[in-house]
Amino acid sequence: MVETQDANSQHRRVCIGVLFGGRSGEHEVSLASAQSIIDNIDQTQYEVVPIGITKEGEWIVGGDPMKALTSGIASASSPAALLADPSRRGLWNIRSSPDEQQVGERSREQAITAVRLAELDVIFPVLHGTYGEDGTVQGLLELAGVPYVGCGVLASAAAMDKVIAKNIFVAHGLPVLPYAVITRKAWRRDPEAVIASIEDSLPYPVFVKPANLGSSVGISKAHDRTELPDALDLAARYDRKLVIEQGIEAREIEVSILGNDDPIASIPGEVVPCREFYDYQAKYIDDDSELLIPAPLDAETTAEVRRMAVAAYKALDCAGMARSDFLLDKVTGELWVSELNTIPGFTKISMYPKLWEATGLSYPELIDRLIELAVERFEDKSQSETTFTVKEGA
Repeated sequence: MVETQDANSQHRRVCIGVLFGGRSGEHEVSLASAQSIIDNIDQTQYEVVPIGITKEGEWIVGGDPMKALTSGIASASSPAALLADPSRRGLWNIRSSPDEQQVGERSREQAITAVRLAELDVIFPVLHGTYGEDGTVQGLLELAGVPYVGCGVLASAAAMDKVIAKNIFVAHGLPVLPYAVITRKAWRRDPEAVIASIEDSLPYPVFVKPANLGSSVGISKAHDRTELPDALDLAARYDRKLVIEQGIEAREIEVSILGNDDPIASIPGEVVPCREFYDYQAKYIDDDSELLIPAPLDAETTAEVRRMAVAAYKALDCAGMARSDFLLDKVTGELWVSELNTIPGFTKISMYPKLWEATGLSYPELIDRLIELAVERFEDKSQSETTFTVKEGA
């Protein structure tokens, strides 16, 4: 358990900022995940500060940020900012106020004042998708000097970009299905040429995905040429880079990973979607999809999928947590790395916490461990020198 001290008491609750919402197509999923974490964290050990980010990118605290984001009315909450300055660590309210020293015929000049709202020990980002899972917020947290749960800038960005992740997996000898990459600009400029290039390299069916998004947002399956244009149009709404992957008859296997330099893998689970594939509707709206925990696999396949999950995690230099997703070919039995999610879903039906629970780590214990890993990684990075002085005569 992480404990901190201050001048007023020997021990105090660790202050955890839970960061959710954001400028992403997965905004609503983030709210559900964050609410689940807030409901399950041990509030006798932790002081929880909910921090909402609106769809426009405004940070809000106080009142009920979750309710504010759900309703779209943020008036009861205060605007907040995290400064990229470790000497002013914490959340600040930046506001304009009249400068009483300058009152003239013109309206009063506005002076900027900053009021500290909270000093945070650890931030738990629960921001799925763009502007949260892609290394952007992680970069801000690094500059601010605040420990945070999950992967760093590089791993977050690499895992978020399905093309970069696949390139890294291939370099590390991990199998990925054949795929093609196109840009939104190329698709809109010359649709016929794009369709022809896809058909030259991949047989139908194919899956079309935005390169940088998760929760199956913008993903569709094209069975033939008539379905491909709509699939490309949909994916192009969410990203400038599109991935087209070979479709196979596959079982969907998932493994949760936990740790920093010495990560461990949970038992694998299997998703049996209620629809043709595990899309957004099947994940978060319908209740008919099955989560088989543990996955009905033989011992050899179970061991291999856990080994590959850790290998994929290490290949991207992940930290804290991630979920590795695999496709197991129903015909050949081949195992393929699909993707790795650095901020996996934390809702009550999400695989990441359910797999750890089945492996022997309860939801509250999982949250404890993730916070400990965040502090461990922060302290490890703090050992690195950030200045260099040339010694005379060297």
